[in-house]
Amino acid sequence: MSADAATWDYIIVGAGTAGCLLANRLSADPQMRVLLLEAGGRDDYAWIHIPVGYLYCIGNPRTDWLYKTEPDAGLNGRVLRYPRGKVLGGCSSINGMIYMRGQSRDYDGWAAQLNDEAWRWDACLPFFKQHEDHWRGGDALHGAGAEWRVEKQRLSWPLLDAFALAAQQAGIPASDDFNRGNNEGVGYFEVNQKRGVRWNASKAFLRPVQRRRNLEVRTGAMVTRLAIERRADGALHAAGVELRTREGVQTLRAARAVVLAAGAVGSPQLLQLSGVGPAALLREHGIEVLHDLPGVGENLQDHLQIRAVFGVSGLPRNGTLNTLAGTWPGKARIALQYALTRRGPMSMAPSQLGAFARSAPERAWPNLEYHVQPLSLDAFGEPLHAFPAFTASVCNLNPQARGSVRIASPRADDAPKIAPNYLSTDGDRLVAAQSLRLTRRIAAQPALAAYAPRELKPGVEFQSDEALARLAGDIGTTIFHPVGTCKMGGDGDALAVLDGRLRVRGVGGLVVADASAMPAITSGNTNAPTLMIAERAAQWLRAPLP
Repeated sequence: MSADAATWDYIIVGAGTAGCLLANRLSADPQMRVLLLEAGGRDDYAWIHIPVGYLYCIGNPRTDWLYKTEPDAGLNGRVLRYPRGKVLGGCSSINGMIYMRGQSRDYDGWAAQLNDEAWRWDACLPFFKQHEDHWRGGDALHGAGAEWRVEKQRLSWPLLDAFALAAQQAGIPASDDFNRGNNEGVGYFEVNQKRGVRWNASKAFLRPVQRRRNLEVRTGAMVTRLAIERRADGALHAAGVELRTREGVQTLRAARAVVLAAGAVGSPQLLQLSGVGPAALLREHGIEVLHDLPGVGENLQDHLQIRAVFGVSGLPRNGTLNTLAGTWPGKARIALQYALTRRGPMSMAPSQLGAFARSAPERAWPNLEYHVQPLSLDAFGEPLHAFPAFTASVCNLNPQARGSVRIASPRADDAPKIAPNYLSTDGDRLVAAQSLRLTRRIAAQPALAAYAPRELKPGVEFQSDEALARLAGDIGTTIFHPVGTCKMGGDGDALAVLDGRLRVRGVGGLVVADASAMPAITSGNTNAPTLMIAERAAQWLRAPLP
């Protein structure tokens, strides 16, 4: 199809987790012409596919947008790196590979907010199963034989086994499946891998259909704004997108819909650049206000992880990754093991052991998630410490804090201002203090006594709620789960950007189908829920409602 005559049925902006699935599903109808646009490059960088390669993808301009947050008062003025995938597969190409749906109460809560039964857990479960290929096979809760591979991890660590037993001694039950609707318990995470190799959305959903004649995938394709027109009846309609090319700006038209799948940062940014968003913000940057939609870019939610580090003793030389990878023979052993068996530390997700717990006994549901690792470092991308240690990162699954994503200029090349507002409420600060106390209680259990864990961070000298909350601000960092910036909502919700079918309110032919659509963050890692949202969007786009 020539560029000058480029009219498509669907144009999808963003070939990340959601966009890859959408392209697969919408192009299944050979009568529909589908264009998938990705600002980044192809996923042919070797470190994408080796699980431990996330260390070389985060902070790498080849694969990451390199965003940073604004200075955050809750983090005592610190600025955080805010990774987002800029490559085919999006964040599924650089994330922790953990398969986690969240809890049934998350989706039942969405349904209540929207007054829409379609978002209840029981209604969403079939759409999780629809693309799933679970290692156990299919049953009432899991799918088998579809595109999205879910496997057990191909390693174990005696130190992590001891932590799991200590968690049980502290009152957290054992679990062999975090994806049944109530994820309380402790156990090893399941991961999106295939025989020790990362399984990203590009492999799962694009490669099997790359020969479809009605699907085109373009990389290096930067959408600068949406082409929104006002029709004769006064209604706004998304007619297509403006795409920057070497020859200049090109307008591509969509006959049926433009689908934003650019993520919780990219989708609100693009709407704002296109004149859809808070009127005062748009006027501040000289952008014509086509539709005053106050919620665009608001309601940002994320999981802040508090990384408690414990030094240990009584372990063999290979008892933690710090010591195993601390010598050239150790590094060679790790590389050889992966080359021969696709097992061992190079097959590791960033976190191996998980636990879901309650920050206080009176909590009605688990509101904490642990990511436990047989290693320690100052931050991702920094060297491992030279001493044996483990890290027990804990995050508040249901933060009260709400932040924002707002454009900093009218130029698409300029990163938006990301302000998560972590620990900005008394409730979030209390949960942070309680979570650190629970971590200490687990570390003090008999199962870990042989390792004599010593709290190195934050440090036992900090005891009061106030001191622990302040220290949480010093050591907390994002766990890379931004959502909610184009939230679904009911007719009475002033910040609702989307209706319950993911359509942008007040603009026809425009759908947002990514993590930005979540009204409230899910209780766990957010990649799997994003796939479910895309699956729902594809269903509704194929059979549009009046």
